[in-house]
Amino acid sequence: MDLNTRPTVLLFDVNETLLDVGAVKRQVGDLLQEPGAGTLWFTTMLHYSLVLTVSGQYAGFPEIGAAALRMLARNADLGLSQQDALAVMAGMRTAAAHPEVIPALERLQRAGFRMASLTNSTQAGAEAQLAHAGLDRFFERQLSVQGTGKFKPHRDVYLWAADEMGVQPSECMLVAAHGWDVAGAAWAGMRTAFVAREGQQKFPLAPEPALDVPDLAALATRLTATQAPSPQARPGTAP
Repeated sequence: MDLNTRPTVLLFDVNETLLDVGAVKRQVGDLLQEPGAGTLWFTTMLHYSLVLTVSGQYAGFPEIGAAALRMLARNADLGLSQQDALAVMAGMRTAAAHPEVIPALERLQRAGFRMASLTNSTQAGAEAQLAHAGLDRFFERQLSVQGTGKFKPHRDVYLWAADEMGVQPSECMLVAAHGWDVAGAAWAGMRTAFVAREGQQKFPLAPEPALDVPDLAALATRLTATQAPSPQARPGTAP
């Protein structure tokens, strides 16, 4: 997918892309007495969100994360109540933005981009996260998969998000630090930007993203150098 014309709408993943959830992962590692357990917990949470989606079920991200944490605790022969597991999940609401995120979003906002967030967090959770991190002011909409009852990377989530923004999927660019998220958006017809946060990789079987950048500062530099779309050139608009 080319970048000769800038996307009309930028859709940003939240957890790990905009927000640094490293403190929560470290807390999980300490709790499970295994330094690398935080990453395993996060991937287990994502795994079971997809189990629910393909089974036609839905539960909120906090409940899934708490369930995943209790599973890992049992594997480590540790007792962990649902209440204690949910208390760990509450830390997701106070995650700070990565250092370059606010300046990058300010540049994109000044350049006239329409921006929205699109997250697997619940609606209430996402709003709390973005407000705490000082990012809510940048987004026209704060979209949660809760509106679909399915989790990313299900195709329906991306199509729904584009519809909520009043544009075609091809007019959107999904910005994410997860190969699975970028893949899902690309297969739904969106342009994509992969943010190469530490430990993250693109999925080799997915279409190559339009942008592959180390952080949001580089994303802003690349996007602000593209041409704004002409209203006459928008899909579905008569010349």
